[in-house]
Amino acid sequence: MDSIIRDDIMQEKKNYGDISVRYLKGVGPKRSVIFKKLGIENVQDLFYYLPRRYEDRSFAASIEDLKIGDERAVRGKILKCGVFRARTGTSITCAAVEDATGRLQVVWYNMPFLQKHFAVGKQIFLYGKIEIESRPVMVHPAFDIMDEAHGESLEIGRIVPIYSLTQDLTQRYMRKTIDCAIRDHLGQVRDTLPTYVRARKKLVDFKFAVQNIHFPHSPENLERAYRRLVFEEFFVLQVIMALRRRRHARKGIEHLAKEGLLDEFEKLFNFEFTREQKKCIKEIEKDMASARPMYRLLQGDVGSGKTVVAMYALITAAENGYQSVMMVPTEILARQHYVTISKALMPLGLNIRMLINGLGKKEKDIVGAELAGGEADIVIGTHSVLQEKINYKNLGLIVIDEQHKFGVDQRKTLRQKNAKADTLIMTATPIPRSLALTVYGDMDISFMKDKPHGRKTVSTSWAREEQREEVYNFLREEIRTGRQAFIVCPMVKDKDPSPMASAEGMFKRLKNEAFRDLRLALIHGRMKTEEKDRIMKAFRAGKYDILVATTVVEVGVNIPNATVMLVLHADRYGLTQLHQLRGRIGRGEHASYFILMGDPTTDVSRERIETITKMDDGFLIAERDLDLRGPGEFLGTRQSGLPELRFGNIVRDFKIMEEAREEAFALVTKDPELKDPRHLGIRKSITERFHGKVEL
Repeated sequence: MDSIIRDDIMQEKKNYGDISVRYLKGVGPKRSVIFKKLGIENVQDLFYYLPRRYEDRSFAASIEDLKIGDERAVRGKILKCGVFRARTGTSITCAAVEDATGRLQVVWYNMPFLQKHFAVGKQIFLYGKIEIESRPVMVHPAFDIMDEAHGESLEIGRIVPIYSLTQDLTQRYMRKTIDCAIRDHLGQVRDTLPTYVRARKKLVDFKFAVQNIHFPHSPENLERAYRRLVFEEFFVLQVIMALRRRRHARKGIEHLAKEGLLDEFEKLFNFEFTREQKKCIKEIEKDMASARPMYRLLQGDVGSGKTVVAMYALITAAENGYQSVMMVPTEILARQHYVTISKALMPLGLNIRMLINGLGKKEKDIVGAELAGGEADIVIGTHSVLQEKINYKNLGLIVIDEQHKFGVDQRKTLRQKNAKADTLIMTATPIPRSLALTVYGDMDISFMKDKPHGRKTVSTSWAREEQREEVYNFLREEIRTGRQAFIVCPMVKDKDPSPMASAEGMFKRLKNEAFRDLRLALIHGRMKTEEKDRIMKAFRAGKYDILVATTVVEVGVNIPNATVMLVLHADRYGLTQLHQLRGRIGRGEHASYFILMGDPTTDVSRERIETITKMDDGFLIAERDLDLRGPGEFLGTRQSGLPELRFGNIVRDFKIMEEAREEAFALVTKDPELKDPRHLGIRKSITERFHGKVEL
């Protein structure tokens, strides 16, 4: 894409965006350093520094109508003003203001210099909070002296912007600075959005939007300004997605599925595929047969059968003489996939290998040699599969499982092993459509919600700490019937006043007290791979009754006989993480139980627990989780690839995003190199606002 965005930018260098804030009236070198703390370096940054909220100071109330606690605007005449010093040494500036209905006392502390502004008889506009003593008092209000105001007041008599600031800047100063920038430089702006897009979507121009997002003349104008700026931000981002999509349209590998392959494949399993599994297999089959590389995101709720769908892609590549690699985040999951896939595909005679750090050097070298020589058809492993020394003879398919556990760079490195290879990215963490269009908007997306036939619904309940003994008794009853249980803790070691929070502390306590007659094991992420594998293998074989663990069991663990999971301090987990944990049980023929234990102290943590007890649809849960946590925390900073959006909210403004996406993809279809002069503003915006913030 960098080849698209070049020479035309140079002729814009004298545009408003390149004027440093230091040259604005009242700023200078020292204050420009303070502005930089807010991410404001030039006039463009100032225009895009949106208020965090607004105060409607447009209506002046009568003094007689004021009530305690009100924040109101008042207009009146100054009757008197004076400064006196309290016994504590505090300077108090006190003024009396009246209108036709009554009198108001106004007070400022430690601001004696204000007295010179408040001459008796002058008209003053005030906005502040009312306190009642013997008469109405307004403390530290915003104000404007009417005959001192030049033009419109920025403080009173209007809808007033409130900004996020550092301690070295005031609201009044920020408003004056932005007003100055608007008056002196807004006229030089080149509008990013083409006129035909604005006309079709009934959007105001940039000048109107900036003026009214900072100093709106009415709520209606504020709404129109906001919609215009949000549309622009999403539009530029979706142009990037459309350009990425065209990049994927390069020449790829045509993997043709032989006639009847799906029927042969389904006979390898002793269950019937779900409708959505078949649908996703057909979508992948079509992509792999295409001349362009597949780049598809497969979203499947917990237990929806994504691995089976991925296996079909693996054998399709093998049928066409190409190798496949499946990268997973943990060695436990790599071993589990290796066993599952090897067992299922064994009748086809494929050479399936595993590559993880836990292997010895000799075995790693053998696997590496087989990949380089073409003897290995499929390799399953952790990040070891993308090491520089690992070479593939004819890599045709890349599968990335639990993609949210990998960084953007890791995914990119694996794809660079063969740019023509098809890529299938899988996640059991449902991603809301709004977020998917923002981060994965250049990909085709498949959704799987149906669970395989016979999969049990997991009963979910919330228990308080005082019910601990009752819960323990329930676990004991399940174990007596031959079942097994997980007990999940939020941390490995004790760094918390409560020993119940750590897996190590809980394991010792349970082993010596509540469950001393049962067989317990401990597993967490800090253990050596060999130890974790040994414990999981023994637990799967039924040698332990209870596995005390951290969230290391969140991904991919499959123990059909485990029917109970108790999550301690459940209020410390995100909604999606709780849903993932729940997916580790209910995998066998027996009824299963997911028990959340904790006493949440905040409304958000309480709402998370209540939500997970009422919902089992991972996609609905993800929407709620995104709403509670926001996109950055939902995705995680390591892997998101999410650009920092200045003002668009992908949840609240989803409809605007869909409209912007439609227009952006249509524009790139007509002008894939953005050479049309009408699209110069878009090219400039991509460079200045998103370069380095999204993977171009």
